[in-house]
Amino acid sequence: MKRTTALYIAWTQSVVATAGSLYASQILHWVPCVLCWYQRIFMYPLILVIGACIAREVEDIEYIVWPMSIIGMCISFYHNLLMYRILPESFAPCTASASCVIPYHFFLNFLTLPLLAFTAFLVINICMLVYHNGKKKQRLAAADINE
Repeated sequence: MKRTTALYIAWTQSVVATAGSLYASQILHWVPCVLCWYQRIFMYPLILVIGACIAREVEDIEYIVWPMSIIGMCISFYHNLLMYRILPESFAPCTASASCVIPYHFFLNFLTLPLLAFTAFLVINICMLVYHNGKKKQRLAAADINE
C-alpha cells in the first residue's frame, strides 16, 4: 500500500465515522452519552486535520493524528467495556437520560456505536502506522542511493 493511499483511507474513515455518528443522533434520534461526546471530540477534527495535512503535504502527519486517534480509541475501548458489561455500570460517567451502558445496535445485534468508533480509530491508527513505516523505508532508500 502506498503511503498516500493510507492517508486517504484514514481521511475516508474519519468522514464515514463522523457521518455515522451524525446519522445516529440527527436521523435516528439516538441521544449521545458523555463518552460518545468525548469520542466525537476526537473524531470530528480528524476530517479537517487529515484533509489539511494531505492538501498541504505535511510530512509528519502521523504525529498530529496519533494523539487524537489513540485517545479516542482508548475512550471507545473503555465505552465498549461498559457496554458489554465487562466493567460494572457504576464505572460509567453517564447520566440516566443518556446512559453509557444501553446498547444502540446498528445491525446484527452486536455492532454498537462504541464498537464502530473503536474500529474507526483503529483503522486510522493502522493507516498512520503504514504511512510512518513507508516514510521510514523511503528515507532509507534515499540514503542508500546517496551513498
